[in-house]
Amino acid sequence: MLQEQKSELTKQTILNESFKLFYKNGFKTTSVDTIMKSTKLTKGAFYHHYKNKKELGLAVISLKLQERVFKGMIEPLQQPGNALDILENTFSERLKSFSLHDKKHGCPTNNFINEIGDFETAYQMALKQIIENWQDALVHLLERGKLENTIKKNIASESVAIYLISAFEGVRGIRKLYDTDNILDQYMTGLSIYLQQIKS
Repeated sequence: MLQEQKSELTKQTILNESFKLFYKNGFKTTSVDTIMKSTKLTKGAFYHHYKNKKELGLAVISLKLQERVFKGMIEPLQQPGNALDILENTFSERLKSFSLHDKKHGCPTNNFINEIGDFETAYQMALKQIIENWQDALVHLLERGKLENTIKKNIASESVAIYLISAFEGVRGIRKLYDTDNILDQYMTGLSIYLQQIKS
């Protein structure tokens, strides 16, 4: 049992350190050697858990990135209350929660999409799953808002969901160009205006 725990700890160490390095330096430019040097583990430890960098990349996407989006942007949408308020609060609170490091480096999921989204089908499918899960959660909330008469019934929920995701991911990328949060404040003002337009 102790050996199993040690093995799992090693695997998580590689996964967590890989996520940090991919986020900071990019996926393509981060080598297995760099990861192992950072973890102070051997290459043997790496290949015991992952066949290659591709398998590790898929693990980072499906575990680290998916968990991050779920906790930050999907789970909050599932709470009870006014659908529009939940929408605005979810996006607003998520932006407020980001550290300076997060603001400087943008969204890790979006970074992966931009860097390797068209690089290989396996990466594309794993990243697409994250976006589609997020879209589904938004659509579910928007449809609930329609039933509760807080959101206009004639809006296309799927389109609104993709618009909200794209705008959020876009401003996360643009924020990397600035030293202040002014662009984020402008985004939130724009989001508030947009949500008023779909209010019932």
